[in-house]
Amino acid sequence: MATRHFLTLLDFNSGELNLLIQRAIELKAMVRRGEHYEPLKNQTLGMIFEKSSTRTRVSFEVGMAQFGGHALFLSPNDTQLGRGEPIEDTARVLSRMVDAIMIRTFEHEKIEAFSRHSRVPVINGLTDTYHPCQLLADMQTYSEQRGSIAGKTVAWIGDGNNMCHSYINATLRFGFRLQVACPPGYQPDAAIVATAGDRVTVMHDPREAASGASLVSTDVWASMGQEEEQKIRKAAFKGFMVDDAVMACANADALFLHCLPAHRGEEVSASVIDGPQSVVWEQAENRLHVQKALLEFLLCNDAIK
Repeated sequence: MATRHFLTLLDFNSGELNLLIQRAIELKAMVRRGEHYEPLKNQTLGMIFEKSSTRTRVSFEVGMAQFGGHALFLSPNDTQLGRGEPIEDTARVLSRMVDAIMIRTFEHEKIEAFSRHSRVPVINGLTDTYHPCQLLADMQTYSEQRGSIAGKTVAWIGDGNNMCHSYINATLRFGFRLQVACPPGYQPDAAIVATAGDRVTVMHDPREAASGASLVSTDVWASMGQEEEQKIRKAAFKGFMVDDAVMACANADALFLHCLPAHRGEEVSASVIDGPQSVVWEQAENRLHVQKALLEFLLCNDAIK
């Protein structure tokens, strides 16, 4: 059987992704009940971090520990990748020693090259183009709070970045419509938008995007690696804060999500992120549970089927 990887949401079909969400909810309940379940005992996840992270590292490390396994943290200083070793060689070596590999890096092409030469599953912990693990957590959070997202409208407000691209992919797998509001020049990749057909509409008015939405999501205006653009982006994104006026355009029971870290007073107002429609803390926790479901799926012979 060919090794399966999780580089984008499109690597799994709709049925598999929905099973992952339901399994994540079950695993979360097991943790809350204090049940011990160790399907990955004596197995190791190699974690390559070329971009630092709080939530990604902690969720994968804790997830492997709860599953009875081990997570090995590798920074650029800990691998020969930081000294110019070809990606292909690193993939060939590491995949002979660990049971799965999670990579958080810059260029998406890098993780694609790595996966082509890996004997074990490779998981995308974030690239500049996609952030699929976060979308799994977002979908779990909505499912827990409101049920199926199929047929609903989702608003993405802000940068047409890796999160936006993964939301576009999610329309094809979870069956919702996406209304994207970005400043001119910061729209998502046109080729990625095109894959979703009429499921995605790109515009420049946050209130229009939020209209009729059951879920409103955003992200920081300057992501990691874009710090030098902070002042330019702050000016460009003026008027794109998700505040009470924007949320008022959404459905009365709409939820607010943010992948964090958040900058109150920039992309989101304190009244929204700390308000009653915000479920960002559940969303953050769900990274742990849904990634455990993903690891179980990839390493236990598709155990959740």
